[in-house]
Amino acid sequence: MRNRPAALLTTALLMLAAASVVAQKGTSGPPEHAKVAPINNLPNPYETVRNFGVLPGGRKWGSVSAVAVDVDGKHIWAGDRCGSNSCAGSDVNPIVKLDPSGKVVASFGAGLIMWPHGMDVDKQGNVWVVDARSATPAEVSKFPNAAGKGHTVLKFSPQGKLLLTLGTPGTAGAPPQAFSEPNDVVVASDGSIFVAESHGAQFLDQDPPNGIGRISKFRADGTFIKTFGSYGYGPGQFRGPHALAFDSKGRLFVADRGNRRIQIFDQEGKHLDTWYQFSRISGLHIAADDTLYAIDSESDDNYNPGWRKGLRVGSARTGEVWYFVPEHVSKQASGMGGYGSMGEGVTVDAAGNVFAGEVGPIQGMTKFVPRLKR
Repeated sequence: MRNRPAALLTTALLMLAAASVVAQKGTSGPPEHAKVAPINNLPNPYETVRNFGVLPGGRKWGSVSAVAVDVDGKHIWAGDRCGSNSCAGSDVNPIVKLDPSGKVVASFGAGLIMWPHGMDVDKQGNVWVVDARSATPAEVSKFPNAAGKGHTVLKFSPQGKLLLTLGTPGTAGAPPQAFSEPNDVVVASDGSIFVAESHGAQFLDQDPPNGIGRISKFRADGTFIKTFGSYGYGPGQFRGPHALAFDSKGRLFVADRGNRRIQIFDQEGKHLDTWYQFSRISGLHIAADDTLYAIDSESDDNYNPGWRKGLRVGSARTGEVWYFVPEHVSKQASGMGGYGSMGEGVTVDAAGNVFAGEVGPIQGMTKFVPRLKR
């Protein structure tokens, strides 16, 4: 989908409006956000196809936020929360590999993962999975073997062999020994590993204190290098850094979901830029040509007034927004409420097909097929 009309490029970027930040829980954020008019009405060049992928044995999909395209550009990896919203007590393989038709061709991870949340596939095809939380007391009481999992980043071979664990399974804490509700992981071209924390910070309007908002960097072998960022609203601060991605220059894009923005950093943690025009982002994917796919599963009048849930597609080079794919109809809304549903995790194959992992009332996978050839 190239050769986009110039008018779209000029009208979509940073439309300024006299908006105000609504003083309800979850809506507070940087004042700059209020200067950006909601981008809800751009062309949609995709067909929405619900219920992509069929799990084996008649198994039903649960919540899916962890999705990533395989190194071959064709297959799609997904982290299913075991037919529910938790893998406590389940013996199914939560990590599945889907071929282009949606057939599961590989699976692994049974008994190792509590709550798959984020995912990345490195240049060698290894699958990195964020297990974002440990079992609740009620889950441990009902399923004792659910203890000792979560708050970790797990590296698997393409065949499902566990190669590396970052963090202390089942224990929340601070790097390098532990994580607290990690959201996502991304592996740089040199093998460096970046991990974002924490999930619950997006719902905090004030520091409790000791709020957590940080990115940690590790060497390829798991050796801790540094942490940057803190809880808050300013540049280099986060309220729930929910997704990570690199552009072709190696810049780190962070979906700072609680602050309803993207922050951009170099790989040493230097803040480079902040963008508000892609909305309250749950998932990020940046293609090799720097097309940026930002998926918003949560916006509503309480958590992002004026903005619609949807997929916004644009440029990681310029920040321009080209397209908007609106939420699909559901009896119960995703995210915090409002209208309709949209996926939380997002990835894109080499043909330009977009895949979203759904969380909430609509579960499983959604595929967005481009009407125009790339």
